[in-house]
Amino acid sequence: MAASNVEKSDYATSADNAVPVASSTGQETSKKPFGFYMSFLSLVIMCLIVSLDATALAIAIPIMAHELHGTTLEAFWASISFILAVVIVQPIFTSISNVLGRIIPLYTSFLIFIVGSIVFAMAKDMSVLILGRVFQGIGAGGLDVLNEIILADITTLKERPMYIGLLSIPIAGGSILGPIIGGLFAQHAGWRWIGWINLPISALGILLVFFFLKLKAIPQSMREKLLRVDWIGIVLFSIGCTLFALPLPWAGAMYPWASWKTIFPLILGAAILVLFGWYESKPQEPMFPRRIFQTRTATMTLIAAALHGVVAYSFILYTPLFFQAVYFESPLKSAVSILPLSCVSVAFSVIAAVAVEMIRKYRFLILGSWVFAAVGAGLLALWDQSSSLAVKASFQVILGIGTGTLFSVLMIPIQACVHVDDMGIAAGILVSFRLFGGLLGLSMCSTVFTNVFEKKILMAGDLLGDLAALKNAHEAIAFIPVLRELKLPSHLLKAVVEAYQKSLVLSS
Repeated sequence: MAASNVEKSDYATSADNAVPVASSTGQETSKKPFGFYMSFLSLVIMCLIVSLDATALAIAIPIMAHELHGTTLEAFWASISFILAVVIVQPIFTSISNVLGRIIPLYTSFLIFIVGSIVFAMAKDMSVLILGRVFQGIGAGGLDVLNEIILADITTLKERPMYIGLLSIPIAGGSILGPIIGGLFAQHAGWRWIGWINLPISALGILLVFFFLKLKAIPQSMREKLLRVDWIGIVLFSIGCTLFALPLPWAGAMYPWASWKTIFPLILGAAILVLFGWYESKPQEPMFPRRIFQTRTATMTLIAAALHGVVAYSFILYTPLFFQAVYFESPLKSAVSILPLSCVSVAFSVIAAVAVEMIRKYRFLILGSWVFAAVGAGLLALWDQSSSLAVKASFQVILGIGTGTLFSVLMIPIQACVHVDDMGIAAGILVSFRLFGGLLGLSMCSTVFTNVFEKKILMAGDLLGDLAALKNAHEAIAFIPVLRELKLPSHLLKAVVEAYQKSLVLSS
């Protein structure tokens, strides 16, 4: 990708990908023009807004559900719908950008993300809020995958690790600051600012793209480009993922597990995904090339990525809820309380990458990470109402070491067993599998929470007055802000909090 003031002799373009080439002396052109740095800044902004938007909402969910009179299922769907949209669109944007070029999908992603942020910020009920989150997820999914693709376009293989490292800074910053910003807005300015704050940041990103990101068009007609897109694969993948994910949150909550309304979409979704896997050997530009899955290492790494997603995203959502419901913390204080998990996870994703570079081995790091993740998850189940600050922080550190290391190390074996030309798409597929695991994890955990809370709250005894709302488990999340303000007998308060504690522990 050439910036507007880069001479053609410094860059060569193939399709719409600008690739730095060797100079006449046989050395890589090392001097970067101003336009390159502005283009890279646009990628930094894309990483930042996606990271902020993905992490800020978990803190504000109880307040949003309370203000908009949302049910527990609707509250969880505010997060699930976002992840579902990201899971579906990331491989779609990857496939389309390889055929149509980067610019059209990039502007489309920005536009959809902005529209989603406005819909979210103006929502008057949970249904509209969830719709806004779907649009945000579509836009964020495109921005997230396109920034990695464009980075590969504008850097050489030798210099790429440095710029990937630089892009980890806004991702880390967003992961750490997102919950704090969400807590600040929810507690002081209003949760709607979680949506409004995206507008000026997105506008800056669009301006940088418009003025500095100059890409050459693919030398084909639009008709030829559209014929190369895997449209059938896109439809099968989208329908299959949606049908498979939809019944998981409502199973046992809205409809019994044995109900046809749960079983039918689940089986149909799985069948369509199997059909999609078979079909992907047919198109010219498949979304998921079969050659990526041909080695046992690749297959097992993708399965591990999906399991990692189940663990990581479940704790991201449910840990702040635990601090608010069990320890009566405000949204902002709960955001501060989960900093050990956020900071350690980010730190060890970087430390692990550096360690692999130094020791040139990764197998024992992966095995060790799973041990830390399993031990950390088990220790978090020991939290109760009397847990000390040291216990709460140290257990998060152990979990963060495991989950953070897996974020970076799992990328190495998948890229080590594919052809160099497939490294980019292999990385994208791994991210998709991790997100799909996160989607399944969040969906199943919401069901577990509702079912367990429904049983545990009955053990609290007679629920009268304000507590009567808790007889319906669908009101549990929206009731958390109210719970902090109630003056209740100690035995009754302890019983209610224990219902939240058990439900959140088992669901996360």
